Amino acid sequence: MNNLRNEWFSHELSDSESENYHRPMEEEYSFYTAVKNGDMEFVRNNLNQGDFANPEGMGVLSKNPLTNLKYHFVVTVALVTRNCVEGGLELEQAYRLSDFYILKMDSCSTVKAIIDLHKDMVLDFTGKMLVLQKNAIISKPIVQCTDYIYSHINERITINELADYTELSPSYLSRLFKQNLGVSVSDYIREKKIEKAENLLKYSEISLIEIANYLAFSSQSHFIQTFEKYVGLTPKKYRDRHYRKTW
Repeated sequence: MNNLRNEWFSHELSDSESENYHRPMEEEYSFYTAVKNGDMEFVRNNLNQGDFANPEGMGVLSKNPLTNLKYHFVVTVALVTRNCVEGGLELEQAYRLSDFYILKMDSCSTVKAIIDLHKDMVLDFTGKMLVLQKNAIISKPIVQCTDYIYSHINERITINELADYTELSPSYLSRLFKQNLGVSVSDYIREKKIEKAENLLKYSEISLIEIANYLAFSSQSHFIQTFEKYVGLTPKKYRDRHYRKTW
């Protein structure tokens, strides 16, 4: 214990003399608050400033630059996750996202790969919080539907299932869904399946037929046609363009 105390005093003296100070708390608070509030414009501007890539003011958690950035990535994910949960993001979804990005970061082998992943992670959380803010003015049955669709995205979801889940008639729920979100139930489900497919194409190596089966498309060709309709590229071309080879 005495050795640790002496080492700390020596370290504190060295840091004081070097004048390497951490960034003001106000900057961190503004950033995490913007993520929590779904303030995409503020967050994008902050990311474009490149603060995460700049070690000045971040503190040194490792003498190895790559390891140091990895540690800071974990700290950032943890704080983003907790702020978003406070802002209303479903707890299990938040923790799954956190685990997902930390696992992806763990396999990064370059500083640039971590910086790119950090940007993806922050924008992903911010985007989900933005949707959550919009959902605040959406009726409860529609929020129930969107939660159900998120949790059962790998299944074939029908309007009858959603109607049973919300205890509404299929026809009334269809009208209410269109009024609240501006799209039909079937279009919304397809959009969410394609979003999931985009992530699987970018962050995994599983085959197109496996993705099609996982997302409950009737066939691989149906998946390819639907994906191209929504994204403008075939799944193969999308993967060729966006797959993260550095991970």
